[in-house]
Amino acid sequence: MEYRFTAALWQSQGRSVSWWFVTVPPEVSDELAELPLPPRGFGSIKVTATIGATTWSTSVFPSDARRGYILPVKKSVRAAENVADGASVDVVLVPVR
Repeated sequence: MEYRFTAALWQSQGRSVSWWFVTVPPEVSDELAELPLPPRGFGSIKVTATIGATTWSTSVFPSDARRGYILPVKKSVRAAENVADGASVDVVLVPVR
């Protein structure tokens, strides 16, 4: 099972670190929340994510503020795909059991 969507990259400022994310659309978040997967920390779901030609293993995390899951996008992915804050990216998510 895989999910495909396009979303904007956004930055969240922490105390000393910046994190970059993509918000998973509500309909995809709803489907992910219904998957019969083993529980993980913070309600996360382990996935394989792809943006452009770059694929990596990570997790999506629930976000009350964003009303769904958020996908962290690490620096090496942003650099490899030459994407910056606000850029629209095509994402493929595959839940890992």
